[in-house]
Amino acid sequence: MSESGERLLLLIDDEPAQCRLISALVAREGWRTITAADPDTAIAMLGTQDGMKLSAIILDQWVPGDDACELISELKSRRPALPVLMLTTSASPALAVEAMRAGATDYLIKPIAPDRLLEALRAATEAASPQDELMPLSEKMGQALDFDAMIGTAPTFRTALAQAAKAARGHANIVIEGEAGTGKEMLMRAMHAASPRAKLTIRSLNIGGIPASNLPSVLFGHEPNAFPGAFDRQIGVLQQADGGTLMLDEIDRLDDELQAKLEEVLSEGIVRPLGATHGFRVDVRIFSASNFPLRELVKAGQFREKLFELLAPTLITLPALRERAGDIPALTRHFLGRIGEQPGLRPLSVADSALQLLQAYDWPGNVRQLQAVLFRAAVFCDEESLTSASFPQLSELLGDGLSETSSSPHQEGVGVMLYTEDGNLRPLEEIEADVIRLAIGHYRGRMTEVARRLGIGRSTLYRKLADLGIDNAA
Repeated sequence: MSESGERLLLLIDDEPAQCRLISALVAREGWRTITAADPDTAIAMLGTQDGMKLSAIILDQWVPGDDACELISELKSRRPALPVLMLTTSASPALAVEAMRAGATDYLIKPIAPDRLLEALRAATEAASPQDELMPLSEKMGQALDFDAMIGTAPTFRTALAQAAKAARGHANIVIEGEAGTGKEMLMRAMHAASPRAKLTIRSLNIGGIPASNLPSVLFGHEPNAFPGAFDRQIGVLQQADGGTLMLDEIDRLDDELQAKLEEVLSEGIVRPLGATHGFRVDVRIFSASNFPLRELVKAGQFREKLFELLAPTLITLPALRERAGDIPALTRHFLGRIGEQPGLRPLSVADSALQLLQAYDWPGNVRQLQAVLFRAAVFCDEESLTSASFPQLSELLGDGLSETSSSPHQEGVGVMLYTEDGNLRPLEEIEADVIRLAIGHYRGRMTEVARRLGIGRSTLYRKLADLGIDNAA
């Protein structure tokens, strides 16, 4: 970084339009960009006066083509501490694995939202600490679209799933609240798959990923000449989703003017594109997600009360991962199974030492962050099993706190606590209830299989559910 505090970015890209766009975006946060149109120029620039001041590199995969990972390795060999982010149009996990093994800090799929690009740069260049290594990766594996893919036995989590499954079968709008990374988008897709509109259109919009000036057109559409630069008609996502479902992520980031217009659409059932003299009647079911409690935003005057009532006939709250740490072993094994199916990777087991470490961490990025950390560990694992040594950043972050936990007389099974805080055994009834919840989660609600594995009859299982006060949908 220069003495003035300016941060310097090397952009390796041969498309002038994209170079201008990225340069303008990063300039918002004080970055100055220098560009190289080919690998040779980029390597040569590392030795220049500007090159010695670089804070990050962004590489478009298409510039070096098949040699992108080779170029990353070369850049890292010359400047090991310099973060390298790769831009690509490919969502291939195999390419993500190669890029990470070559030394890439992050892997960004085009077209990338401005906020995501800036977030990736911040994560890559903030003062190096173990925390930075635990930021979520942009690489995504294909997501299953049903409730069976939602792993967990914690009562708050199972209650949320039962509520979602019931609400999905109806026709009303639904709001899902929860911290970033708790699985809100995945749950919305599972609800759509279980809804009466499952075979109809579904559209998705991340409000936080669209520039505020573009949101009105994206949501409602516009007519030609509605504003300078509007040469063609654009159909908004509300109209595109007519008859089906629209998923609105980060609904809490909608400004007051657009809240008012969306409220009008939901009240009247008519969408009026910008510049149009008439509207279009639409029938859209809206699933919204919010990182913050909308009721609190309503009380604070930051979200319109009537819009909240229209969006949230059903309100579901997903718990943070730290609130259901007992689910981490099952989630870990589930993710490792899926990661092992990706090209270039293999199935891995996980040792108790690793599970203890994973359960001791607070996971501010929640389930998404856990998956990203496991993915990174699997990429670099040469053994048959992940151990505590596979997560050096976690070990450094937790420090002596983990030693205190490991030496505690309290013992824990796989998601089942056996001892109370004073060191005495928990009542058998409580342990039995936890084991049943664990089995229901492990076998994904297949009650016949749950009963068989527990060695009891199905009718006995349901009687125990009633006696122990466990929700049948849990």
